[in-house]
Amino acid sequence: QVELVESGGGLVQTGGSLKLSCAASGHTFSSASTAWFRQAPGKEREFVAAMSWSGQPYYGDSGKGRFTIARTDVANKVYLQMNSLTPEDTAVYYCAVKTGSGSNYQITNYNYWGQGTQVTVSS
Repeated sequence: QVELVESGGGLVQTGGSLKLSCAASGHTFSSASTAWFRQAPGKEREFVAAMSWSGQPYYGDSGKGRFTIARTDVANKVYLQMNSLTPEDTAVYYCAVKTGSGSNYQITNYNYWGQGTQVTVSS
């Protein structure tokens, strides 16, 4: 049984930073790809960033240059460092794991999901 738990969300002003964490039980992050997705009200869930089992990062257009995905194997956690936040980054952010093959960008390839953590950026 794989369980993913996100934390670190909250309220931040425009230009601020947040660091999200994803912890897992029943899974080792270094064995598969892990991604962050986000979903804003009234919008579809979108890809933010991913890291392959080998540590290769992938970024969506929304976070490129501002967000950094990282992994700590000792602690078995995946992080998303978000800088220069704007109100457009307001969303629920989800951690997800892909244990099979396929594109790291494709939401349908991810088979385990956390409950999400709310990020709100005020103007």
